[in-house]
Amino acid sequence: MPEYPDLTVYVEALEKRIAGQPLEKLRIQSPSLLKSVAPTTTAVEGRPVRGIARMGKRLVFEFDDELYLVLHLMVAGRLHWKKRGVAIPRKRAHAAFDFPDATILLTEASTKKRASLHVVEGEEALAAHDPGGVEVFRATPAEFREPLERERHTLKRSLTDPHLFSGIGNAYSDEILHRAGLSPVRMSDRLSDEEHARLFEKTREVLEEWTQRLREEFGDDFPEKVTAFRPEMAVHGKFREPCPVCETPVQRIVRAENEVNYCPDCQTGGKILADRALSKLLGKDWPRTIDELEKRRTGSA
Repeated sequence: MPEYPDLTVYVEALEKRIAGQPLEKLRIQSPSLLKSVAPTTTAVEGRPVRGIARMGKRLVFEFDDELYLVLHLMVAGRLHWKKRGVAIPRKRAHAAFDFPDATILLTEASTKKRASLHVVEGEEALAAHDPGGVEVFRATPAEFREPLERERHTLKRSLTDPHLFSGIGNAYSDEILHRAGLSPVRMSDRLSDEEHARLFEKTREVLEEWTQRLREEFGDDFPEKVTAFRPEMAVHGKFREPCPVCETPVQRIVRAENEVNYCPDCQTGGKILADRALSKLLGKDWPRTIDELEKRRTGSA
C-alpha cells in the first residue's frame, strides 16, 4: 500500500503536472471504484484542479466550490501518466482522468478491487474521510506519544492504525521499528521515556529519508514504480536475508495478508517471535532463539 513517502511524491508529481489544469473528463470503467452517488462525477468535469493533498493514505483533488475527489489506492492501486485519451485496459484498470496534455490512468494489480473514489462536497464531508491519525511531522513528542498510551496495542499495530498515525503502513512500520531497535510486539503503553523519544525521532527520520530517496529516484519523471519492496530496505520484505546492522537473518510473522519483518538481534533480544500458524503446527519444535534457529537450519545437534 502506498504510504507517506510514496504518497508525498505522488502529490508533488501531480501538483507539478495538473495544478490549474481542467479535468476534462473522468472515465470510470469499474463501477466498484466509485463509492459515492452525489455529487456525480460530472460535477468536477471541466473544473481546474486547485490543489492536491494527502489525507492519511488518501489523495485529495481539490476543485472550486468545495468539491473534492478523494482517492484511496488501497494495497495495489497505482497511478500512471499516459498519453491524452489513452484507452482504459480491460484488465486491472479502473479509470482515466483526462487533462489537456495527458491522462492519468488508475490501475489496481489485484482481483479484489479495493481502490475507492468518492466525489464529495463541502469541508465537513471531506473531513469525514480523514481517519484522524497524528501527522508525524506536525506533532510534538507529546502529541506523538499520546495515541501510543491512549490505546494499548503492539507497536506494529499502533503505527499502522490510520486512526492513530497518519500515512504509515506495513512497509515503513517495519523499517521504523528496526531503526528504533524496538520489538514489533512490544506493547505501546509500556515504553520508557527514552524509548518514546527514540521512536518519535526514528519515525520522522525514516519517513523523511525515504521521501527524499524516492524524490531522487524519480527525479522529474512521474513515479510509475511505486512499491512496498525496495532493495535498500533493512528488514521489510527481507525474510532470511542478513540484517544490514548485525547480519542476523531477518525473521517474519505472517498473519492473513500482513507480514511483520524484524531482526531478532536488533529488536527482540535474540528471541524468535512466534508465528501463530507455524508455532501451533510445530509446537515444541518451534525455535525460540537465534541459536536454535541456526541449529535447525544447519541440522546440528
